[in-house]
Amino acid sequence: MSARVQPAKLLHSKWTAVTPVNREKHFIVTALIEPEPPGAGLERITLEAVLTRRSFDLPWRELQDSSRWLQGWR
Repeated sequence: MSARVQPAKLLHSKWTAVTPVNREKHFIVTALIEPEPPGAGLERITLEAVLTRRSFDLPWRELQDSSRWLQGWR
């Protein structure tokens, strides 16, 4: 886990999957999901594939795993 990710700057950030699945390689963070009650900090994000528009939620800290995600489009 080498990437430094700041939760406040995640919305609309771009990511590249190290191992693409179904030709989905490039993603954009489209939503930030806070736990209940609000104000407890960021918990999850919604990523949307640029090619297929498929979206899914995942814990935002998974983006710090450089074996799975690279910041920016490559």
